[in-house]
Amino acid sequence: MSERKRRRSEAAAPVASISDGSTSKKPRKQDSHAQGLRKHLKSDAEILASIREMYEASRSEVSSSKAVSLSDLNLSSACREVSDRDVASVQVAIERTVLAVARSILAGSGFSFDVPSRAASNQLYVPEIDRIVLRDKSSSRPFASLSTVRKATVTARVLSLVYAVLRRDIHITKRDLFYTDVKLFQDQSQSDAVLDDVSCMLGCTRSSLHVVASEKGVVVGRLVFTDDGDRIDCTKMGIGGKAIPPNIDRVGNLESDALFILLVEKDAAFMRLAEDRFYNRFPCIIVTAKGQPDVATRLFLKRMKTELKLPVLALVDSDPYGLKILSVYMCGSKNMSYDSSNLTTPDIKWLGVRPSDLDKYKVPEQCRLPMTDQDVKAGKDLLEEDFVKKNEGWVKELEIMVKTRQKAEIQALSSFGFQYLSEVYLPLKLQQRDWL
Repeated sequence: MSERKRRRSEAAAPVASISDGSTSKKPRKQDSHAQGLRKHLKSDAEILASIREMYEASRSEVSSSKAVSLSDLNLSSACREVSDRDVASVQVAIERTVLAVARSILAGSGFSFDVPSRAASNQLYVPEIDRIVLRDKSSSRPFASLSTVRKATVTARVLSLVYAVLRRDIHITKRDLFYTDVKLFQDQSQSDAVLDDVSCMLGCTRSSLHVVASEKGVVVGRLVFTDDGDRIDCTKMGIGGKAIPPNIDRVGNLESDALFILLVEKDAAFMRLAEDRFYNRFPCIIVTAKGQPDVATRLFLKRMKTELKLPVLALVDSDPYGLKILSVYMCGSKNMSYDSSNLTTPDIKWLGVRPSDLDKYKVPEQCRLPMTDQDVKAGKDLLEEDFVKKNEGWVKELEIMVKTRQKAEIQALSSFGFQYLSEVYLPLKLQQRDWL
């Protein structure tokens, strides 16, 4: 045999062994497990019947329950809340604030701003309404003090800029606001913080100031609405979805035949569900803020929940930060507790990914991540939060997480197949009504 023929023969040998199956790979354990779970799936019609039960129960609960406000509660300490206000009333509030400053200066007393304290110690969780609120406690911000002169100056500048925006009846972004006086503000976090102070001072929502954040959240699925008069059909927005408008006050005429809202933490999971047209198989609206929720997404979710009367199910990472993100949607953030009545969506159901799911769905060890000491501390801190303590299911899940010291992202489910999330995991969850 010539050298060339011998090499050809050796090269062909492995191919032959593969073709006759002698070296074929055995099915992976996770593949067989995924196939086993598929067999437990009922027909879409049966799963939809289960979802409709949830939908009807949610609507019935909304109809029968009476909304409770802070004013209905006999709290031991007074609390401060803001409300949506029109342009004219916000302008009047600014004018009164500036007039008080002018009178103080003319009287020879200098001037200071009376700013509500948004410190963590001034926050209060109210279980009856399941959200964080701000106690009515203020601090003085005098111009004549070295410790507060700069912040008083920034406050005056922000008031001036907001007034100019309102006079023109336009909207600007927080970034626009920052760049109007970079040398004074120094960092956008400083102008952002004072903007929240101003909102709280004037007793209006931040949206009422016409200063908004850049677009971040997206929505896709069975929803039609108008955006400044333009009709938007969210079933025709591709896999990227429709950006949630930062000017929520210009959103109207919400229409939907969805049975629930699916709130997703991550953009990657959102795109997977959008591309698979999950909302057509199981009529729903899918929304994400791509991580930490922004104000516009929180307002939009609240609008959908309130006007469409739909139950909300949440899909977040199985780690303390996923649950923190969920809690911001539900109970509010401490930073914006003064506006929690407008920004919170109560009674969101935790669908997944939960710590108990890692073993229940046999997520491979190589797809789980070890929790750092900081992660464990965050988990233990959550266990001390009042809004967690009131939900026994949440407590059990967090205890599992802290005990096993394991976490996992939604994408860990892709180890069973890229469409496992939309084709197996979520349908099974919905079929079993497995939410907390």
